[in-house]
Order: sequence, then structure tokens, then C-alpha cells
Amino acid sequence: MSEFSHISEQNEVSMVDVSEKQPTKRQAIARVKVILPEEIAKRLREDGFRTPKGPIFEIARIAGIMAAKKTGELIPLCHPIGLDHADVKMTLEKNEVIIICSSSVFAKTGIEMEAMTGASIAALTIYDMCKALSHDIRITDLELLMKTGGKSDYRKEAS
Repeated sequence: MSEFSHISEQNEVSMVDVSEKQPTKRQAIARVKVILPEEIAKRLREDGFRTPKGPIFEIARIAGIMAAKKTGELIPLCHPIGLDHADVKMTLEKNEVIIICSSSVFAKTGIEMEAMTGASIAALTIYDMCKALSHDIRITDLELLMKTGGKSDYRKEAS
């Protein structure tokens, strides 16, 4: 196991210096689940995933993309990067909304936190839009599925 990259030799929190790194194409995919009570999932299907607040999936998609773009502002030691692409897709399987956020950039660092932030905020947006129907909504299983570019690549093994 390697050392934490955000701790200096003096054992202080530190932003990683990426000034000497070469840019590479980086891509990441993250997933999260929003588990709805069955009666809420049924009602949303019947209503075409619309509430008085608007179309749930479209608003969550926009929120996720916006959040991915702002990751460097939200997470203290994350480098601000200009995303080349971010996308959020959602599907409803029984009573679970599966959210997949993908992001890419040509840069010296980053991209997995952007995908995870986008997925997280999309999930929280769904919660916000559905909480009037029920507070018994769970957000679970936020995970990085894949990252390429940089020092090492990662792919989650199938479970």
C-alpha cells in the first residue's frame, strides 16, 4: 500500500504538486444507487418521472454535470480541472435508480473525483425532488467503476 499523497513530509495536509506531470487523456465512470420505496417508484413510472418540480431525471442529470464541473471547488485538496466531457445516465430497475456518471479530460491530474461528485449530486437531486413523497429514500453504493489515464488505471472487478 502506498503512502497518502495529500500528507507532506512534515505530516501536514498538502495539495499534491502536479506541476511536473505530463497531461494525459483521463476518463472515469462512477455509479450510485437511489433506492425508492416501491410505491414511490410505481408512482414515478406512472407520472413519467415528472413531479410538480419538473422532470426528475433531466434535472438530476443537469445537477450531476454541474457538480462534476465544480469538484475542485467542493473538495478541498482536489485540483480544479476543466472537464472535456461529463455525462449522467439514469435507469430505474424495479425501485432502484441506477446513476452512472462518466467524465473525461486531457490534464495532469484528476477525473475520478469528478465522476463520483457528479453521481453523488445527481442522487441527492433525486432525493430532493422526491422527498415530498417520502423521506424513506436511501442513497447507496457510490463507487468508482473505472478510471484510465495518469499513473495507473483501475477497473472494478465484476461482483
